Amino acid sequence: MSSLYSIPQATDIVLIDTQHLDVNIGADCWGRCKPQQVQLSLHLHLTPGFLHRSGESDDVRDSLHYGHLSKAISGLIAKRSGEKGALKAGEGEGVFNGLRGLVEAVADEAFRFGGLPVQQVRAVACAPKLVLLANNFSMDAVVARWIPGEDQSLKTSSKVTISELTIPVIIGVNPPEREAKQKVVIDIDFYEAQPFPTHIEYQAIVSKLVQEIEKTEYLTLEKFVMQIVKSACLASPVGVEAITVRAQKPSALSTARYSGVEITRRRADFVIS
Repeated sequence: MSSLYSIPQATDIVLIDTQHLDVNIGADCWGRCKPQQVQLSLHLHLTPGFLHRSGESDDVRDSLHYGHLSKAISGLIAKRSGEKGALKAGEGEGVFNGLRGLVEAVADEAFRFGGLPVQQVRAVACAPKLVLLANNFSMDAVVARWIPGEDQSLKTSSKVTISELTIPVIIGVNPPEREAKQKVVIDIDFYEAQPFPTHIEYQAIVSKLVQEIEKTEYLTLEKFVMQIVKSACLASPVGVEAITVRAQKPSALSTARYSGVEITRRRADFVIS
């Protein structure tokens, strides 16, 4: 159950929302290894009170210049692309070895750019061309500054989301719903174990789920979602700790955009070690 809202603590954050990039992160959903569109958002969580000086002086030089940060990220990508300029389309794992590699490199660059005032970096990278039938594939990672002597695995968290996976399926209790498939829109969140898993084939997991879903039919969204949660947990490797599945029927209610069900379960609920 969601908790009641509490009064937030003081925070100082410099952010970039949805910077558009063309970057080679490996094969897209058609197996082509070439630059593809990625949207990157960055939140630099600073030492509390850091922005007080610039808030008083009205001088950007007393802050972290987000324009310079944006250029630093673009420069990082250009430099990496130049180092691997000999990479031909269809070969290799891309300049950043997947969306995870891009997120990790960007977080490192943000710490380097901001210096000691940056206590934590949140990087959200979205790639709409990574999963067929889905509107988006995103990785949302939070990395805290490493302090010598501390366990770095306790300083990171990450979530992978497959958004708006649209699949036709027989679902519902009314006679017309038993005769023709209707669109169901599915979002799947994979909560990863820490430290970051080295590599998880999310595209393969989703492909397996789609093949299973297309062969089934259900009376209720509750049963439908629970089956997807179970199948996703069983198909996921040790690097995934928990999964949330949301399914929505656009045509269920004439007076609402969607009706839906959301279920979260830990992988350990279905997988016996």
